[in-house]
Amino acid sequence: MPRQSIGDRDGDGFRLRGQHATRLETFIDASFAFSLTLLVISYNQLPDTVAELRQALMRVPTFIASFALIAMFWNAHHRWSRRFGLHDGWTTLLGLAMVLTVLVYVYPLRMVISSFLSLLSGGWLPSELGVGTSGQLADVQAAFIIYSVGFGLLAWIMWRLNVHALRHADALALDDNERHQLGTEAGVYRILFWVAVLSILASLLVLWIAPAFDRRIMLLAGLPMWLYAALSVVMPLYAMRRGRQWKARRPPGTE
Repeated sequence: MPRQSIGDRDGDGFRLRGQHATRLETFIDASFAFSLTLLVISYNQLPDTVAELRQALMRVPTFIASFALIAMFWNAHHRWSRRFGLHDGWTTLLGLAMVLTVLVYVYPLRMVISSFLSLLSGGWLPSELGVGTSGQLADVQAAFIIYSVGFGLLAWIMWRLNVHALRHADALALDDNERHQLGTEAGVYRILFWVAVLSILASLLVLWIAPAFDRRIMLLAGLPMWLYAALSVVMPLYAMRRGRQWKARRPPGTE
Protein backbone atom coordinates (compact mmCIF):
# COMPACT_ATOMS: atom_id res chain seq x y z
CA MET A 1 0.00 0.00 0.00
CA PRO A 2 1.24 3.56 -0.65
CA ARG A 3 2.42 5.60 2.29
CA GLN A 4 0.12 8.61 2.44
CA SER A 5 2.61 11.47 2.86
CA ILE A 6 2.23 13.54 -0.29
CA GLY A 7 4.47 16.59 -0.35
CA ASP A 8 6.24 18.74 -2.93
CA ARG A 9 6.90 17.81 -6.52
CA ASP A 10 10.27 16.83 -7.97
CA GLY A 11 11.85 18.23 -11.12
CA ASP A 12 9.80 15.96 -13.38
CA GLY A 13 6.50 16.99 -11.81
CA PHE A 14 5.98 13.95 -9.57
CA ARG A 15 4.33 14.48 -6.22
CA LEU A 16 6.52 12.95 -3.51
CA ARG A 17 4.38 10.32 -1.80
CA GLY A 18 7.14 8.51 0.08
CA GLN A 19 9.22 11.09 1.90
CA HIS A 20 9.96 8.90 4.93
CA ALA A 21 12.41 6.04 4.34
CA THR A 22 11.33 2.54 5.41
CA ARG A 23 13.62 -0.09 6.90
CA LEU A 24 13.76 -1.81 3.51
CA GLU A 25 14.89 1.37 1.76
CA THR A 26 17.53 1.92 4.44
CA PHE A 27 18.73 -1.65 3.95
CA ILE A 28 18.93 -1.16 0.18
CA ASP A 29 20.86 2.10 0.62
CA ALA A 30 23.32 0.34 2.93
CA SER A 31 23.84 -2.53 0.46
CA PHE A 32 24.63 -0.08 -2.35
CA ALA A 33 27.03 1.81 -0.09
CA PHE A 34 28.78 -1.43 0.88
CA SER A 35 29.10 -2.48 -2.76
CA LEU A 36 30.85 0.80 -3.50
CA THR A 37 33.47 0.08 -0.83
CA LEU A 38 34.40 -3.01 -2.84
CA LEU A 39 35.32 -0.83 -5.83
CA VAL A 40 38.73 0.02 -4.37
CA ILE A 41 41.35 1.66 -6.54
CA SER A 42 44.18 -0.57 -5.30
CA TYR A 43 42.89 -4.11 -4.90
CA ASN A 44 45.26 -5.68 -2.39
CA GLN A 45 46.96 -2.94 -0.38
CA LEU A 46 47.72 0.76 -0.32
CA PRO A 47 50.53 1.81 -2.72
CA ASP A 48 53.96 2.23 -1.10
CA THR A 49 55.90 3.62 -4.06
CA VAL A 50 55.32 6.13 -6.83
CA ALA A 51 55.19 3.28 -9.36
CA GLU A 52 52.48 1.51 -7.34
CA LEU A 53 50.58 4.79 -6.94
CA ARG A 54 50.75 5.37 -10.69
CA GLN A 55 49.45 1.86 -11.33
CA ALA A 56 46.64 2.39 -8.84
CA LEU A 57 45.65 5.69 -10.46
CA MET A 58 45.43 3.94 -13.83
CA ARG A 59 42.43 2.08 -12.38
CA VAL A 60 40.56 5.29 -11.54
CA PRO A 61 38.59 5.32 -14.84
CA THR A 62 37.34 1.80 -14.08
CA PHE A 63 36.33 2.92 -10.59
CA ILE A 64 34.50 5.97 -11.93
CA ALA A 65 32.58 4.01 -14.59
CA SER A 66 31.65 1.26 -12.12
CA PHE A 67 30.63 3.83 -9.51
CA ALA A 68 28.43 5.60 -12.06
CA LEU A 69 26.59 2.40 -13.01
CA ILE A 70 25.92 1.40 -9.41
CA ALA A 71 24.87 4.95 -8.54
CA MET A 72 22.49 4.95 -11.53
CA PHE A 73 20.51 2.01 -10.17
CA TRP A 74 20.63 3.31 -6.60
CA ASN A 75 19.28 6.68 -7.73
CA ALA A 76 16.57 4.99 -9.81
CA HIS A 77 15.30 3.07 -6.78
CA HIS A 78 15.59 6.13 -4.52
CA ARG A 79 13.64 8.23 -7.01
CA TRP A 80 10.98 5.52 -7.35
CA SER A 81 10.59 5.25 -3.56
CA ARG A 82 10.20 9.01 -3.11
CA ARG A 83 7.68 9.31 -5.91
CA PHE A 84 5.33 6.45 -5.05
CA GLY A 85 5.93 5.29 -1.47
CA LEU A 86 4.61 1.80 -2.28
CA HIS A 87 5.27 -0.80 0.38
CA ASP A 88 3.79 -4.25 -0.19
CA GLY A 89 4.93 -7.83 -0.62
CA TRP A 90 5.95 -7.45 -4.27
CA THR A 91 8.01 -4.29 -3.71
CA THR A 92 9.70 -5.94 -0.71
CA LEU A 93 10.61 -9.01 -2.77
CA LEU A 94 11.99 -6.87 -5.59
CA GLY A 95 13.91 -4.70 -3.13
CA LEU A 96 15.58 -7.72 -1.53
CA ALA A 97 16.37 -9.11 -4.98
CA MET A 98 18.08 -5.80 -5.76
CA VAL A 99 20.21 -6.09 -2.61
CA LEU A 100 21.32 -9.61 -3.51
CA THR A 101 22.05 -8.70 -7.12
CA VAL A 102 24.10 -5.59 -6.49
CA LEU A 103 26.32 -7.31 -3.91
CA VAL A 104 27.14 -10.11 -6.35
CA TYR A 105 27.24 -7.83 -9.40
CA VAL A 106 30.05 -5.59 -8.18
CA TYR A 107 32.84 -8.11 -8.94
CA PRO A 108 32.08 -8.89 -12.61
CA LEU A 109 31.18 -5.22 -13.07
CA ARG A 110 34.71 -4.11 -12.22
CA MET A 111 36.30 -6.86 -14.31
CA VAL A 112 34.26 -6.20 -17.44
CA ILE A 113 34.50 -2.42 -17.22
CA SER A 114 38.30 -2.63 -16.87
CA SER A 115 38.47 -4.95 -19.89
CA PHE A 116 36.30 -2.67 -22.02
CA LEU A 117 38.26 0.48 -21.10
CA SER A 118 41.51 -1.36 -21.80
CA LEU A 119 40.15 -2.27 -25.24
CA LEU A 120 39.13 1.36 -25.91
CA SER A 121 42.51 2.70 -24.77
CA GLY A 122 44.53 0.21 -26.81
CA GLY A 123 45.83 -1.50 -23.67
CA TRP A 124 46.96 1.72 -21.94
CA LEU A 125 44.50 1.22 -19.09
CA PRO A 126 44.96 -2.03 -17.13
CA SER A 127 42.52 -4.89 -17.52
CA GLU A 128 41.65 -7.66 -15.10
CA LEU A 129 40.84 -9.90 -18.06
CA GLY A 130 42.99 -11.02 -20.95
CA VAL A 131 42.26 -12.11 -24.50
CA GLY A 132 44.54 -14.35 -26.50
CA THR A 133 44.04 -18.05 -26.19
CA SER A 134 40.67 -19.74 -26.62
CA GLY A 135 40.62 -20.43 -22.89
CA GLN A 136 41.10 -16.74 -22.10
CA LEU A 137 38.38 -15.85 -24.60
CA ALA A 138 36.01 -18.23 -22.83
CA ASP A 139 36.87 -16.56 -19.51
CA VAL A 140 36.19 -13.08 -20.95
CA GLN A 141 32.85 -14.10 -22.40
CA ALA A 142 31.88 -15.82 -19.15
CA ALA A 143 32.60 -12.54 -17.33
CA PHE A 144 30.53 -10.64 -19.90
CA ILE A 145 27.64 -13.05 -19.42
CA ILE A 146 27.80 -12.75 -15.63
CA TYR A 147 27.97 -8.95 -15.96
CA SER A 148 24.96 -8.91 -18.29
CA VAL A 149 22.97 -11.17 -15.98
CA GLY A 150 23.58 -8.73 -13.11
CA PHE A 151 22.88 -5.65 -15.22
CA GLY A 152 19.80 -7.27 -16.74
CA LEU A 153 18.44 -8.27 -13.33
CA LEU A 154 18.83 -4.75 -11.94
CA ALA A 155 17.18 -3.29 -15.04
CA TRP A 156 14.39 -5.89 -14.82
CA ILE A 157 13.77 -5.06 -11.15
CA MET A 158 13.44 -1.35 -11.90
CA TRP A 159 11.25 -2.12 -14.92
CA ARG A 160 8.88 -4.23 -12.80
CA LEU A 161 8.82 -1.65 -9.98
CA ASN A 162 7.73 1.05 -12.43
CA VAL A 163 5.14 -1.25 -14.01
CA HIS A 164 3.88 -2.05 -10.50
CA ALA A 165 3.48 1.66 -9.76
CA LEU A 166 1.69 2.12 -13.08
CA ARG A 167 -0.81 -0.56 -12.09
CA HIS A 168 -1.54 1.47 -8.95
CA ALA A 169 -1.89 4.73 -10.90
CA ASP A 170 -5.49 5.27 -9.83
CA ALA A 171 -4.83 4.50 -6.16
CA LEU A 172 -1.83 6.85 -6.26
CA ALA A 173 -3.91 9.51 -8.04
CA LEU A 174 -1.27 10.01 -10.73
CA ASP A 175 -1.97 12.86 -13.12
CA ASP A 176 -1.43 12.65 -16.89
CA ASN A 177 2.14 13.92 -16.71
CA GLU A 178 3.06 11.45 -13.97
CA ARG A 179 1.54 8.54 -15.90
CA HIS A 180 3.43 9.49 -19.04
CA GLN A 181 6.73 9.97 -17.21
CA LEU A 182 6.23 6.68 -15.39
CA GLY A 183 5.58 4.88 -18.66
CA THR A 184 8.76 6.44 -20.07
CA GLU A 185 10.76 5.32 -17.04
CA ALA A 186 9.45 1.77 -17.37
CA GLY A 187 10.40 1.83 -21.06
CA VAL A 188 13.96 2.91 -20.27
CA TYR A 189 14.56 -0.09 -18.03
CA ARG A 190 12.78 -2.41 -20.45
CA ILE A 191 15.30 -1.35 -23.10
CA LEU A 192 18.22 -1.85 -20.71
CA PHE A 193 16.95 -5.32 -19.84
CA TRP A 194 16.69 -6.43 -23.46
CA VAL A 195 20.12 -5.01 -24.30
CA ALA A 196 21.52 -7.18 -21.49
CA VAL A 197 19.76 -10.20 -23.00
CA LEU A 198 21.20 -9.40 -26.44
CA SER A 199 24.65 -9.04 -24.90
CA ILE A 200 24.38 -12.52 -23.39
CA LEU A 201 23.37 -13.91 -26.78
CA ALA A 202 26.30 -12.04 -28.39
CA SER A 203 28.73 -13.65 -25.93
CA LEU A 204 27.38 -17.08 -26.80
CA LEU A 205 27.67 -16.23 -30.49
CA VAL A 206 31.30 -15.12 -30.03
CA LEU A 207 32.16 -18.42 -28.37
CA TRP A 208 30.45 -20.31 -31.18
CA ILE A 209 32.10 -18.57 -34.15
CA ALA A 210 35.46 -17.52 -32.62
CA PRO A 211 37.47 -20.54 -33.92
CA ALA A 212 36.83 -19.39 -37.50
CA PHE A 213 38.01 -15.80 -36.84
CA ASP A 214 41.28 -16.12 -34.93
CA ARG A 215 42.74 -12.97 -36.50
CA ARG A 216 39.82 -10.85 -35.40
CA ILE A 217 39.61 -12.19 -31.87
CA MET A 218 39.96 -8.78 -30.17
CA LEU A 219 37.05 -7.29 -32.12
CA LEU A 220 34.90 -10.33 -31.48
CA ALA A 221 35.72 -10.37 -27.77
CA GLY A 222 34.36 -6.86 -27.29
CA LEU A 223 31.14 -7.39 -29.27
CA PRO A 224 28.88 -7.87 -26.19
CA MET A 225 30.04 -4.58 -24.66
CA TRP A 226 29.58 -2.63 -27.90
CA LEU A 227 25.87 -3.38 -27.58
CA TYR A 228 25.87 -1.36 -24.35
CA ALA A 229 27.73 1.44 -26.14
CA ALA A 230 24.86 1.53 -28.66
CA LEU A 231 22.63 2.79 -25.83
CA SER A 232 24.21 6.22 -26.33
CA VAL A 233 22.23 6.35 -29.58
CA VAL A 234 19.16 4.30 -28.64
CA MET A 235 18.29 6.22 -25.46
CA PRO A 236 18.21 9.73 -26.99
CA LEU A 237 16.04 8.40 -29.82
CA TYR A 238 13.66 6.83 -27.30
CA ALA A 239 13.50 10.07 -25.29
CA MET A 240 12.71 12.05 -28.46
CA ARG A 241 9.95 9.60 -29.38
CA ARG A 242 8.36 9.78 -25.93
CA GLY A 243 8.64 13.56 -25.98
CA ARG A 244 6.76 13.73 -29.29
CA GLN A 245 4.08 11.38 -27.92
CA TRP A 246 3.57 13.59 -24.87
CA LYS A 247 3.44 16.72 -26.98
CA ALA A 248 0.78 15.10 -29.20
CA ARG A 249 -1.47 14.06 -26.31
CA ARG A 250 -0.78 16.97 -23.91
CA PRO A 251 -3.89 18.92 -22.92
CA PRO A 252 -4.20 22.25 -24.79
CA GLY A 253 -2.75 25.25 -22.94
CA THR A 254 -0.28 23.20 -20.84
CA GLU A 255 3.52 23.53 -20.99
